[in-house]
Amino acid sequence: MFKSQVNILNFKTLYNILFEIKDFLKFEVINYDAKEELLKQYKENKIQKNSIVLSKENINDSNLNIKNLVILKDFPINIMTLIDQVNISLLKEKYNSQANFNVKNYKVDLNSRVISNQKKNLKLTEREIEIILYLANQKYPQKIEILQKEVWGYSENLETHTVETHVYRLRKKINEKFNDDKFLKSTKDGYLI
Repeated sequence: MFKSQVNILNFKTLYNILFEIKDFLKFEVINYDAKEELLKQYKENKIQKNSIVLSKENINDSNLNIKNLVILKDFPINIMTLIDQVNISLLKEKYNSQANFNVKNYKVDLNSRVISNQKKNLKLTEREIEIILYLANQKYPQKIEILQKEVWGYSENLETHTVETHVYRLRKKINEKFNDDKFLKSTKDGYLI
């Protein structure tokens, strides 16, 4: 799984400090020397959605509103307080970005683990959400062995019928609640959304 990003604008000293302790951080640190370069990357969607930007100044312009901007005002900066502030901002951004995830004509709320279509809602388990997310990001059907490895973290002790049972129950729940037997398809090549 990828690390979240912290994009630092025009604060080389802070970047150098965080870079030195990067192995202990739960985020990747990227440095920008110029506001224009950061804004260009942001406009072109080359900056991860649930990343944050640290800056000494407000860099929003009329064409772009950076929602996840943390303006550093208080100097000197206590590094532990800063890291805590960054981690809290990243958690908030991750939580907000997970509120609505679209899969076909359904909305999936990863925080509450609910899938909805029109006015109907269905509560799912964490594993069911993981299956949906994994399959929704695949272009081709996925075999049971791939699901074992990617969703369950692969265990040689895990029997293939465990995966099949979870997928069967998920398909049944979706069909019963939404009358949709085509949401999660079972083919000879594997499972596909």
